[in-house]
Amino acid sequence: MKSLLVVSFLAAALALRAEKGEKPWPAAAWPRSTPAAQGMDAAPLELLHGELADGRHGYVDGMLVVRNGHLVFERTYPHDYAALFEGKDPKRGPYNYYDPDWHPYYKKTDLHTLQSGSKSITSVLVGIALQRGQLPGLDVEARRYLTGFRTSADPRQARITLRHLLTMTAGIRWDETTVAYTDPANSCARMEASPDWVQFVLDQPMAAEPGKTFVYNSGVTQLIAEVLARATKQNPADYAVEHLFKPLGIERFYWKRTPTGLPDAEGGLYLAAPDLARVGYLFLNDGVWKGRRLLPEGWVAASTQPRVETTPGIGWPPRYGYQWWVLPDAAGARYPAYMMSGYGGQRLIVVPERALVAVFTGWNIYDKPGPSWRLLLDRVMASAGPQGRP
Repeated sequence: MKSLLVVSFLAAALALRAEKGEKPWPAAAWPRSTPAAQGMDAAPLELLHGELADGRHGYVDGMLVVRNGHLVFERTYPHDYAALFEGKDPKRGPYNYYDPDWHPYYKKTDLHTLQSGSKSITSVLVGIALQRGQLPGLDVEARRYLTGFRTSADPRQARITLRHLLTMTAGIRWDETTVAYTDPANSCARMEASPDWVQFVLDQPMAAEPGKTFVYNSGVTQLIAEVLARATKQNPADYAVEHLFKPLGIERFYWKRTPTGLPDAEGGLYLAAPDLARVGYLFLNDGVWKGRRLLPEGWVAASTQPRVETTPGIGWPPRYGYQWWVLPDAAGARYPAYMMSGYGGQRLIVVPERALVAVFTGWNIYDKPGPSWRLLLDRVMASAGPQGRP
């Protein structure tokens, strides 16, 4: 009886706050609700949950959905990653993607690797630096912040701007898509094995004029990290703590460091899933957190516009913004959602028009394919219906 009274009291308090137009914000934890209470149909989520639980979509280990600022759905799916590691590469370490001490969880905690989701966080830091007046704009030449490094005589390298780095149109020759990340021939794997990641990227030849061609390139995110370090006079990991994590209430994280001390900005950040959802909620609220503007007005929209075709000539694949993937609807006619995406199945999906944030984590690098972003997007959009309360 007592528990029913508590639930009724909380429901009444939430209803009163909604009537006053007050926006809910997570404190130590997210305020909880049910799909139905937030105007959602739970059936598509339950269907997806069943498929994930029975392993139909590989090694997904977490699913979390926030609607209207309330955590409405959360499930976890344990996998024996230590057993899956057996028989794989025996060399242990942070860049052996089979090492169960490092992937997908950080040393048996609930901190989950974001892999390339780290790129989106790095982009957020660029926005914060703009808001704080520490960067003059996106069309500044990157070389301005790369003094002391060996640079190319090719004049095209000197024309690379921060905007080119953010959109992966720097024109640098790079290949991390035709071979696996576990293959030493992968450009990213070669960078991760080098003593100075920034210098490794700058040593690569130019292949195109900056701004002309999208080439997925984790190395350019490391250049962004160096630009941030020079512009803010602070290590980007420490900058993130002070200006992003603390304001959002994120107290626990781990960020790998490169041999020169920079954070592994392209793939080394670990967060707990509910804290990753806070980043999505920050974007859902145009870069404002509890009344405080962390990002410049318009930065979220600018970051999540479909600026670059990732597959020229085909309209329906995701496009690219400022280190965020921009997702089309099923017909490829509109781009109602955007996504942070990382190797192995890390997904943070934000659907602004439906006040929706969804997080999926996993480690699909073994024998089974993971769920496509299209499947995940369609299920969460079907559950949310046409309307939300941002």
